[in-house]
Amino acid sequence: MARLSEKAPFLHPECEITDSTFGAFVEIGKGSRVANAQFGDYSYCDRYADIANARIGKFANIAAFSRIGATDHPLHTATCHHFLYRSDDYWDDAGRDTAFFNHRRSRTAQIGHDTWIGAGAMIKPEVTLGHGAVVAAGAVVTKDVDPYTIVAGMPAKPLRSRQPRKIADRLIVLAWWDWSHDDIRQALDDFRSLRAEQFLEKYET
Repeated sequence: MARLSEKAPFLHPECEITDSTFGAFVEIGKGSRVANAQFGDYSYCDRYADIANARIGKFANIAAFSRIGATDHPLHTATCHHFLYRSDDYWDDAGRDTAFFNHRRSRTAQIGHDTWIGAGAMIKPEVTLGHGAVVAAGAVVTKDVDPYTIVAGMPAKPLRSRQPRKIADRLIVLAWWDWSHDDIRQALDDFRSLRAEQFLEKYET
């Protein structure tokens, strides 16, 4: 019996989930915190990931201790401490700054299909990772990443292409991530054994 299901996400113990939705065959690792996020089909995060205000495509691979949509503190005010907006934690007669929280929620990180985010990496708010992009472990991504590009460092910079541009463009057109569960199963041996260009030659129509 397959461990993952199209009907409900596989949530490991100690997860904190708020205002989030999950596609088919999604897995959320132990102790992860997910807030105001959408996970596409087949995407997963490993242990203790922290994901907020994010739209995650299909087949995203998110390693342990990574952080997506890391929230910011205000820098233009006299203090950056969170008593400014979590005021009700400190005073009975003060409310939360709902405008600040709404602004945070609006700063969405976009993660493309078939992406890989390495252990301990951080993706800042409003950053877009193109389809097929790879983020090295420990990287801090502050700018958009082109499709099928590998980035590394603090701040992250392009390291090399995952696939040549022509191959990457063809993979995006093929959009295998939109195939049915059964069609992906039928092509499993080819996914395993063929290089990207060979796979394209077989499945492009």
